[in-house]
Amino acid sequence: MKTLNSAKLAIIALFFIMCAKEGLSQNTEREYYQLKMYTLKDEQQESRMDNFLENAYLPALKKAGINNVGVFKYRPNNYLLANKIYVLIPFTSLDQFVQLEEKLDQDSTYMAAGEDYIKAKYDNPPYERINSTLMRAFGEMPQMRASKVTGKRKDRVYELRSYESPTEATYWNKVDMFNAGGEVELFESLGFNAVFYGEVISGDRMPNLMYMTTFTDMETRDAKWEAFFSSDKWGVLVHDPKYKNNMNKADKLLLYPTEYSDY
Repeated sequence: MKTLNSAKLAIIALFFIMCAKEGLSQNTEREYYQLKMYTLKDEQQESRMDNFLENAYLPALKKAGINNVGVFKYRPNNYLLANKIYVLIPFTSLDQFVQLEEKLDQDSTYMAAGEDYIKAKYDNPPYERINSTLMRAFGEMPQMRASKVTGKRKDRVYELRSYESPTEATYWNKVDMFNAGGEVELFESLGFNAVFYGEVISGDRMPNLMYMTTFTDMETRDAKWEAFFSSDKWGVLVHDPKYKNNMNKADKLLLYPTEYSDY
């Protein structure tokens, strides 16, 4: 009888261990991100989009179980027209991404609050076009971290970068440089307050990866990048033959979070 009880106890213990491991696996599951870019032609469209996003879209996403949605605009820049709104949406799975539109269609509160956007006339749209990029989180940072930087939102710098590679093979080499090579770890150690790192699954600049780092202000941002490029770790990485010629174009956008953005 004692042997039987011991066996039962062993099975129960194994069950709880497996449950604990499964829970840990779920907690570290790699997320998916959609980056939607709305192009606007004038201030009227910007106002309509702000109203839709703040009062209809973000509340509906929260009701659907999607939190930490970021909404960003260009910081003042003489060389860029401030005619874009960026919306960054995290998903726990591709199923959640696919099912979102159906959930929104069934949300009567959303449909009413977003009527100006949803039922806009063909000759009076609230935007010029939408570009969308779908990403999967890096293994080294499988889940989004909503930025905790403080200060006035218009002073903050949320830097969105896209690194393009000449081929798929060199692209995966650059991704490996971030993960196994330690580039993500270096950003972390220097306090870059990264929001996400993503492998682009579908977009208009492939093959490429994207990531976002955040800073209180431009002075802090410039100081952090100076520390990054002068670090011993970066010196080793950038001269490692394994990671040579894995990127041929880098785009950076300096953004700030709107007042209704989740972070």
